[in-house]
Amino acid sequence: MFLSPQAALVRNALVAGTNGAITLVILLIAPLGLAAVWINTLLVVAASFATASFSDRLILFLQRSHSSQPLDLSVPPAPGDRLGRRPGNQGPR
Repeated sequence: MFLSPQAALVRNALVAGTNGAITLVILLIAPLGLAAVWINTLLVVAASFATASFSDRLILFLQRSHSSQPLDLSVPPAPGDRLGRRPGNQGPR
């Protein structure tokens, strides 16, 4: 999946805004002071944005490090067995 930096920024802002809105609704129901509600909501928005941005950078870093080294998932044959089958294994039935 490829996202441009602008699309990632918009997505991260939407994730942070959504988390902030949910937190605001939950905190407005609770009997807290209004200042505590707003401070907590802003902290949730900032933490959500930072976490989403960090995870985007981490995924990009991991994709770049593995793009030059393809994975080899083949199983080597057993020593002395030309077909790679074990004794007693007749293959699929």
